[in-house]
Amino acid sequence: MFNSLKTLLVEEMNINEHDIVLDAELVNDLGFNSLELADLVVLCEDRFNCTFDDKELPKLLTIRDVVNYLELNAGTID
Repeated sequence: MFNSLKTLLVEEMNINEHDIVLDAELVNDLGFNSLELADLVVLCEDRFNCTFDDKELPKLLTIRDVVNYLELNAGTID
C-alpha cells in the first residue's frame, strides 16, 4: 500500500518521491495545507475505493497513518 500511495503522491500531487517516507508528516514535512489534505482524501477515495471517516481525518498525521488507514479500509486498488 505504501508504494501505491507514494505513486499517487508523486503523480497527482507532485511530491518529491525522496520526501515520501513512512514517518513523514503531511503538514510539517511535506508542506500540505488544508486544501491539499482534502485533495489527498479525494484522490485516495477514488484510487483505493474507500471512504474516509471524518472523525478519523484528524488522526492522519503521517504517511504511515494514511497507509494504515488504507490497508484497513481500501477496496480494490486500480
